[in-house]
Amino acid sequence: MSMGKPRDVRKERQWRQWLRAWQRSGLSVAAFCRRQGLAEARFYAWRRLLAQRDAEQRAFVPVQVLSESTPASGRMLEVILTSGRRLRVPGGFDAATLRQVLTALEEGPTC
Repeated sequence: MSMGKPRDVRKERQWRQWLRAWQRSGLSVAAFCRRQGLAEARFYAWRRLLAQRDAEQRAFVPVQVLSESTPASGRMLEVILTSGRRLRVPGGFDAATLRQVLTALEEGPTC
């Protein structure tokens, strides 16, 4: 973890917005940066930094088994997000859809 300057929350939020906009745009990094007036090197640096921060936040996730006596068809998976929100998912869920839902919930508002 860096011992440099404290995090600038507004700057981090702005770069997260730009990264999401780039992902949705379908443009190359170079084209997106030209369109937004961003330095390509800064874009790559922020993308790497935010990926590292996200990995650090999700390194350890507590898991608690509530019961093993429930039949497989009635099992529920409970996911507690870093925001404190809880998501209950029934057995037999679609993993790809769950990943999309979790990503959307963890990103929070895009305003």
